[in-house]
Amino acid sequence: MATIETTAAARPQTLRVGRVRTGAVVMPILIVALGFYVVYPLVLILVNSFNVAQIAEPARYGLDNWVAAFSQPRMLQSLANTIVVYFLYTSIGFPIAVAIAWSLARIRMPFTHGLEFLFWVSYMLPSLFTAIGWMMLLDPDLGLLNVGLRRLFPAITQGPFNIFTVQGIVWVHLMSTVISSMVMLLTPAFRNMDASYEEASRASGASNFMTLMRVTLPLMIPPITIVLMLNVVRIFQSFEIEQLIGTPFKFYVYSTQIYQLARASVPPQYGQATALASLTLLLIACLIPVQRWLLHRRQVTTITGRFHPGLIEIRRWRWLAFGLIVLMLLLLNVVPVVTVVLGSFMTRAGFFQLAQVFTLKHWTNVLLDNQFRTALFNTLVLSSVAAIVGPFLFSFIAYVLVRTKWHGRVLLESIVWSSGAVPGMLASLGLLWMFLGTPFLRPIYGTIWALVLVAILQGKLTGVQLSKGTFLQLGQDLEDAARAAGGGWLSVYVRIWLPLITPTLILIGMMHFVITAQATSQIVLLATRDTITLSLLSLEFATGGTSQREEAGIIGLIMVLMTVGVALVARRFGLNVGVRHT
Repeated sequence: MATIETTAAARPQTLRVGRVRTGAVVMPILIVALGFYVVYPLVLILVNSFNVAQIAEPARYGLDNWVAAFSQPRMLQSLANTIVVYFLYTSIGFPIAVAIAWSLARIRMPFTHGLEFLFWVSYMLPSLFTAIGWMMLLDPDLGLLNVGLRRLFPAITQGPFNIFTVQGIVWVHLMSTVISSMVMLLTPAFRNMDASYEEASRASGASNFMTLMRVTLPLMIPPITIVLMLNVVRIFQSFEIEQLIGTPFKFYVYSTQIYQLARASVPPQYGQATALASLTLLLIACLIPVQRWLLHRRQVTTITGRFHPGLIEIRRWRWLAFGLIVLMLLLLNVVPVVTVVLGSFMTRAGFFQLAQVFTLKHWTNVLLDNQFRTALFNTLVLSSVAAIVGPFLFSFIAYVLVRTKWHGRVLLESIVWSSGAVPGMLASLGLLWMFLGTPFLRPIYGTIWALVLVAILQGKLTGVQLSKGTFLQLGQDLEDAARAAGGGWLSVYVRIWLPLITPTLILIGMMHFVITAQATSQIVLLATRDTITLSLLSLEFATGGTSQREEAGIIGLIMVLMTVGVALVARRFGLNVGVRHT
C-alpha cells in the first residue's frame, strides 16, 4: 500500500515537471521566432526614425524627423480624418453586421448557408476592385449611374452623386469589407451558442428581442470584442480606398499621409514617415490590456459536453429578414461586379458619345501580357502556401495562449497584437531593412521565398484571435474527459479539438488565401518583376491614369474568380464538419 501511495503521489509531480519542461522549450521558441519577425523590423523602423541622414549617407541621429513630421500642416487634420472615417463606418456597419450574423445563425430562414457564403464572396472582392467599381458608377462626371440619371431627367445638370467625398469614402468602406468581414467572423460564434440559454429565457416569458438583448448578445461579448479590436487595428491598415477616392479632393488620412512622405516625396522622407507610424504602437499598447480584461472578466463557455443546438422561429418575419439580407448582398456583390464588367468592355467607361462605345481592347491588353501570367502563377503559389500552413500555426499559438499557463503568454500575445500596429507600407519597409541587414536572410531577398515568409505570417493577428475566440467557447470538460480516458495531448488535439475547430481553420485558411492574393503594401518593397503578384499589377494599372482603370478592374475580376473558386471548395468541405443545427 505504501508503494502504491508513493507512486500515486509522485505521478502529479512528474506530469507537472513535464509540463513545465515543455513550456520552457516551446514558449521561448515562439517568442524568439515571432519577435524576430515582428519586433525586429519595428526596432529598425524606430531606429531609422531618428536617422536624419539621406539615403546612402552614413547614419546621423537626431530629432529632426520627429520635429519635421509634427510640423506638417496636414498632420493633425489627417489624424482627425482617420478617426472620423473609422467612427462613421464602424458605427454604421457594426450594428448591421451583428443583426445579419444573428439572423443567419439563430433564425430558421431559407438558404442561410448560401447567403452566408455570399458574404464570403463580398469579402473576396479586393478593396481596390470595389473602389474602382463604385468610382465607375458614381463619378460626378462620367459615372454610369450619374450619366443615366442625367439622360432620364434633363433637369439634372450635374451629379447628382459624387463618390469623391467623405460620404463616398465611408460608403465604399461599407461596401468593401467592413460589413462582410464582421458577418463572417460573427456568424460562426452565434451558431456555436447553446440554444438552451435562449430557450430558458423564452420559457421565462421573454420575447425574442429581449432574449437577444439580455441573453444572446451578453454571451457573445468575447467574439464581438475580438471583432471590434480587429476593426480598430484596421484604422491604420486602410489605404487603397482613401488613396483612390480621397486624394482627388485632397482628403488625407493617416495612412495616405504616411504614403505621401514615404513614396510621393522626392527624396522619400522615410524618417518622418516612420516617426509618424510609431504612434500606432502606443495605441496597440493601450488596447492589449483592455482586450484581455474584456475577454477574461466573465465566463464565456457556450459549447460544453451537454451542447444543445437549435434555431428560432419568427414565422412570416423571416421573409423580411431574408429580403433585407438579399438587398445588402446585391449592393455588396452585384453592383460593383456588374459595373466593372460593363466598364471593362467600354472604350472608356462613361463615354457613351464615342463612335465605338464597346471594345475588347482592355481584355486583350491584360490576357496577352507576359507579366500577367507571371503574376498569376506567383499569386497562386503564395496564397496556397499561406492558406495551408497559416491556420495550423495560428491555432497552435491560440491554444498556447488560451489553454496553457506557461510563463510568457502576455509577451507572446503582445507580439501578436503589435504585428497589426504598423501600416503595410512601413511594415514592408521594416522587412526590407530586415532582409538586407540580416546575413542569413539576404540571399532570399528578391526571391519568391521572401514573399512566402511574409505571406504565411501576415495574417497572424486575425488568425490567432479567431482561433482564440473558438477555444474560449469550447468547454474545458471536453479535454478533461479525453484526458481521463487516457488521451495524450496529440490524441486530444486530433480527436477532440480538430473536429470542433475545423470550421474555424477553414475560415482562417480561406481568409488567409484572400488576404495574400490581395496584399499590396505589405510586399510592394520586397517584390521584383519576377515575383510580382496580381494585386501589385492591378495597382500599377490603377495608378497609371484613368485610361488604365479598366485594366485594373479586369485583373480584379480575375482575382475574384480565383478566390471564389477556392472558397467554393472550402465551403463544400466546411459544411460537412463542426457543429450542426437541425
